[in-house]
Amino acid sequence: MRTVERRYWGAFVLITCCFALWGFANDVTNPMVKGFSKIFRMSVTEGALVQVAFYGGYFCMALPAALFIRRFSYKAGILMGLGLYAAGALLFLPAAKTGSYWPFLAAYFILTCGLSFLETTANPFILSMGEAETATRRLNLAQSFNPIGSLCGMFVAMNLIQARLNPLSSAERAALDDASFEAVKAADLAVVVKPYAAIGIVLAVFFVLMLLVRVPERGAGDSGLSRAFGPTVRRLLANRAYREGVLAQFFYIGAQITCWTFIIQYGTQVFMAEEMGEQAAEVLSQRYNIAAMILFCASRFVCTALMQRFRPAAMLRAFAAAGIALLLVVICVGGRVGLYSLVGVSACMSLMFPTIYGLALKDVGPDAEIGSAGLIMAILGGSLLPPVQALIIDGGHVALSFVVPLACFGAVLAYAWRRRFFDSAALRSK
Repeated sequence: MRTVERRYWGAFVLITCCFALWGFANDVTNPMVKGFSKIFRMSVTEGALVQVAFYGGYFCMALPAALFIRRFSYKAGILMGLGLYAAGALLFLPAAKTGSYWPFLAAYFILTCGLSFLETTANPFILSMGEAETATRRLNLAQSFNPIGSLCGMFVAMNLIQARLNPLSSAERAALDDASFEAVKAADLAVVVKPYAAIGIVLAVFFVLMLLVRVPERGAGDSGLSRAFGPTVRRLLANRAYREGVLAQFFYIGAQITCWTFIIQYGTQVFMAEEMGEQAAEVLSQRYNIAAMILFCASRFVCTALMQRFRPAAMLRAFAAAGIALLLVVICVGGRVGLYSLVGVSACMSLMFPTIYGLALKDVGPDAEIGSAGLIMAILGGSLLPPVQALIIDGGHVALSFVVPLACFGAVLAYAWRRRFFDSAALRSK
């Protein structure tokens, strides 16, 4: 039996590329918290507004995206997502001309409204491209390209942005007169803009290709999508396992983004304590961030194999507990040992998003489409929690700041533990 029907091969390749495209956007953005803090001579807290704008777009657009594809089609949802993503990326060009920080935040918000459309649409779209018996295999194949995009984003951030910014340290930038600072800032913004402009052009090409390719036009007529919105939301809110799953996803995303964003600050502090220059320390820290992503990818394949023998909720409990232990080393031990432990946290995170996603939607039946939008909206955790950690870093406590993802892992562990009782109650009711 074919994984993808022959008539949909072109559409499958294009949509699978979308998984890589939003992975690229996520991981080219994380280092920009540190980057914009230096470029605009801001605090880490102000720099973390990048993540507020980025993940705020996910939150605001997930539910409208679900309603949009219910009203129109999967293809329309993908086109809308690509269009918004491209528009946001290309808006970096006029943002750089202004020399101001806020236009970049607006561009990030528009860009991630597009990502929200893509994520909300792409998963069910891939599922529709063939027989139901091969749907899971088809989706796993497409999802495997997401971390490839993430690694490309990290490579671009390290080699085409961070390494090419002016090597002046934050302290040296603070000492510049206004004219010199503006010249350095303009040059740095020109470096930042180029990769985003390039991805904007790539997205425009994908948009045209998507217009031309034949795709399955299922979705608007599916039984799940045609259900009344109000009753669907009420049923979901009444489902405790789903409701708490959304909350767990909120905290997981918060943990993921804080660990991957502030590994740069943590590593920079470690290497500067070894008398390394600030820019060299930042570039080396980004290499550790790439190592964390490689470990994340490898762990995902291992976890997939382990799930043939262990229950997902049990694995979620074990990996959340391991993440807590590693973060305690980050906070209490520090140094290179703490940095290695912070890299190791990524292995613990690899199974969490899809596992929480699956557990939360396990018993929602045909309400899964709107339920999926709720879980995408939980990405708001990546917007609200980084500024909390940044405040602690600005207070001079880089290692201690990882108490934020530590608490997030505690919430995930609590959900995984409570899931045992949800499953037991379900069995008793049968």
